[in-house]
Amino acid sequence: MQNDNIKCGQIEKSRGQYVDNILTDAYVWYEKNWRHDEYDHAHQRYQLTYVEDGYQYFHIGQKTYLAPQNHVIWIPSAKEHRTTSDAKTVNLMIVLFKSVPEHEFFQNVHVFAAPSILKEMLLYAEKWNQLPNEDEEQTLFLKAMLNSLPHFCNENEFLQIPVPADNRLLPVCNYINTHFKYNFDIDTLASIANMSVRSLQRIFKQETGITMQKYMQLIRILKSIELIDTKQYTLSQIAVMVGYKSLPAFTSSYYAIMKTKPRLKK
Repeated sequence: MQNDNIKCGQIEKSRGQYVDNILTDAYVWYEKNWRHDEYDHAHQRYQLTYVEDGYQYFHIGQKTYLAPQNHVIWIPSAKEHRTTSDAKTVNLMIVLFKSVPEHEFFQNVHVFAAPSILKEMLLYAEKWNQLPNEDEEQTLFLKAMLNSLPHFCNENEFLQIPVPADNRLLPVCNYINTHFKYNFDIDTLASIANMSVRSLQRIFKQETGITMQKYMQLIRILKSIELIDTKQYTLSQIAVMVGYKSLPAFTSSYYAIMKTKPRLKK
C-alpha cells in the first residue's frame, strides 16, 4: 500500500509540495486502482502518465484534460495540477523525469492516444516499478522512450475542456455541463450570461477557442466515455443518455472527437 507521505516516490512535506529524494533520473510508479489526491500539487519532475484502465481528468490552469483508457498525458516541470475521476477502477503508470531534451514538446501539456509501440514500452517499464536504483538498461530504455515521445504524439485537442476566464461565461458552461442531454436554447444562455446572443457567441468563441455547439458536443462525448466505463449500458442507451437521437448520430459525433468508434469495455 502507498505510504501517506510518499507520493510517486517523492516525499510530501506539506499539502501539494514535494521533496524529491529520488536518485534516478527517471522513476517508474505503477499501481492498480490508484489515483492522486484531488488537490492542486506541483513537483519539479516532468510527468508522463499512462491510463491503463479507467479514465482521469487533469485540471491544469484554465483547462481540464481528459485522459481516457490507453491515453497518455505529458505534464511539464513545476506545472500545478490536480486530478479527479469517477471511474470505478483507475490503473495508472507514472514515469517522472528529472531532465528532458531541449525540445518544445516537453514544455507544454499534451494528451494523446498511446500507439501500440509506446504501450508495449510502458508495459515493459513496469519491471522497474518503484525501484530506487537505476541500472544501465533502465537508463537507456527510459531515455529512448522519452526521446521518442514527440514522434509518438498525435495530439487530440478535443480532449481539452476549456474553462473561460470571463466569469460571465461560467454559468453558461455549468448550464451546458448539466443539461447536455438537451439541445440548448441560445436565448436562454444569453439571458444566463446577461449578454446579447451576438455578444455571447463572440465572447464564448474568443475565450474558449470553440463555439458553444462544439462545447456541447465535447461535453456529450466526454460524458459518454464515463458511461462506457461503467459497463452498465449498451451504446444505444448511452447515445440517448447523452442527447443523441440515434446510435449512428452518436457514433459519428464520437468519431469526430476521439478519432475512433465507441466500443463497450469487456
